[in-house]
Amino acid sequence: MLHLAQVQKKGYLGKAGLRLLAAQKSEHVWTKLPEEETVLSAEANGYSDGLLVLVEISSSNQILDIREAKDWVMDLVQCYLTYGFTPSSLQQEKERAEQWRQSLTLEQQELARRAIELEARREQIQELEEELKSEKKQLETLMSQVKSQNPD
Repeated sequence: MLHLAQVQKKGYLGKAGLRLLAAQKSEHVWTKLPEEETVLSAEANGYSDGLLVLVEISSSNQILDIREAKDWVMDLVQCYLTYGFTPSSLQQEKERAEQWRQSLTLEQQELARRAIELEARREQIQELEEELKSEKKQLETLMSQVKSQNPD
């Protein structure tokens, strides 16, 4: 798993420490680690104290790769901060998207309700048509009986 870490030279047994700050959850999703965790690493000795690094750590806490985070941070600046994305603007956009989603959900519910009403009305109209056909047949039968009883 990829982590953002800070090099700490106050290590034990000649090893520098890497203070883990954040962990990558998916390609564009990182989470700040709630508790400070330090991983000892001889590989970190070649980096300056306080330097931010990206560290690939295996599930058994073995360091697979370590590199300076400068290029990664500059990519973040280029991709997000040069366009004016701020935490507050992202939050506002998130809220707008949520309002839009809720609005669409309400519209969908309204359309579903209308579809049910239309279906109920269609069934009522079909029932009325059947009743009218039945009454028409009864009237035709009555008319033919009346005509047969009263020939003019």
